[in-house]
Amino acid sequence: MNTTKRVVIEPLTRVEGHGKVTIKLDPAGAVESARLHVVEFRGFERFIQGRPYWEIPVAVQRLCGICPVSHHLAAAKAMDGIVGVDQVTPTAEKIRRLMHYGQIFQSHSLHFFHLSSPDLLFGFDSDPARRNVLGVAGAYPELARQGILMRKFGQEVIRATAGKKVHGTGAIPGGVNRSLTTAERQELASEIPQQKEWARTAVGIARDYTLDNLGFAAEFAAFPSNHLGLVRRDGTFDLYDGVLRAVNSAGKKILDDVEVDRYADVLIEEVKPWSYMKFPFLRELGPETGWYRVGPLARLAVCDRIGTPEAEAARVEFVEAMGGVPGTMSLAYHWARMIETLSALEEIERLLDDPDIEGDELVLQGERRNEAVGVIEAPRGTLFHHYVVADDDTVMRANLIVSTTSNNEPMNRAVESVARKYLSGTEITEGLLNHVEVAIRAYDPCLSCATHALGKMPLVMEVHDAEGRIVGEGRRSA
Repeated sequence: MNTTKRVVIEPLTRVEGHGKVTIKLDPAGAVESARLHVVEFRGFERFIQGRPYWEIPVAVQRLCGICPVSHHLAAAKAMDGIVGVDQVTPTAEKIRRLMHYGQIFQSHSLHFFHLSSPDLLFGFDSDPARRNVLGVAGAYPELARQGILMRKFGQEVIRATAGKKVHGTGAIPGGVNRSLTTAERQELASEIPQQKEWARTAVGIARDYTLDNLGFAAEFAAFPSNHLGLVRRDGTFDLYDGVLRAVNSAGKKILDDVEVDRYADVLIEEVKPWSYMKFPFLRELGPETGWYRVGPLARLAVCDRIGTPEAEAARVEFVEAMGGVPGTMSLAYHWARMIETLSALEEIERLLDDPDIEGDELVLQGERRNEAVGVIEAPRGTLFHHYVVADDDTVMRANLIVSTTSNNEPMNRAVESVARKYLSGTEITEGLLNHVEVAIRAYDPCLSCATHALGKMPLVMEVHDAEGRIVGEGRRSA
């Protein structure tokens, strides 16, 4: 009799969107395979067809309630090309950058303090009644307050540059529709000293956790991979613009600074029947070995330096801890994410001191084109927007490669690695369920580019026999 068993974790929350994990066990109870499934379909690439191109930067940001700025700016950068603008005015670029760094700052703060810190502060196996944001607020009230106020500051930067905190309208084809006033600059700048102190503290928390648990982190969902991200032409870290660079697990370049409008020449997406999310890979290497990571860990792997002093010092320490090669540890994402948070704040400080952000040269117009690509580094990784626009100004075709899509294969490997190590031949417990979730959560995935869900994670894990009968169950309610 076939006694293969199937374990299902559904739904996954404390991440954006809806997904599930299926794990197959052999007759001895050892894990045969584990997969992350994304079970919803958004369809934005299809239903924006026929819409006028100037609507797109506002429309596509509805993909996401927590990082709409990323889609807003990626689409706006693509529409710059459609209206024939290769370089927006200094004021427009600096306003967009300020908006983007505010987005990075608030999103990273939200994920680290609200969603990930309960696992890091209390332990993966701790009491689930405590292991949540309310537990953090009770045990570490100042830390919880810090996370709330850091996110609030990032949201205020977005409001000042985009018009409102969520789903703003600041970026338009060819530029922006507003600059900052002197009062807005001064109000935001007055908060920088406190925010910088908190950002340093956050880097320290993530660094100390990683270094104190280095042996564990080197085994938990850790594996070599390729990494991909944007850098400036001189190799400097840049979240807003640049060229595509990819390195292998030894740090050797695979993509040598490719122009973003050539992304389709170097990347391809594979479709698998058990998930709505695609599996991108590097054409040159093929699907078996060409998959890659994106996001904070990958961005620190592909860059040569960070252009802000405190974040650069933190990056050097991070690289030394990783042994001088790209990071293999999924848990190291948290440290890398907080280094980016500090860098974003340093960039915000620099821009708030730049008189260009009060300028009045906001938008340009050039010779109309029919196709363009916009690429930006969203909080979760490299984000691609590619549009073809008809002569009647309506969108004919759109291709979006969302950051989490690129992390699809790495997340699946993380899930399988943790499942094999912790679930083989053992009784299902809430703590073991959370180990799987922690591996996914390290990537801060946006499974549908939807919103974060806070609180306890409602999960059901069932073990079925070959006839489909439930022979074991682990359950945790919301």
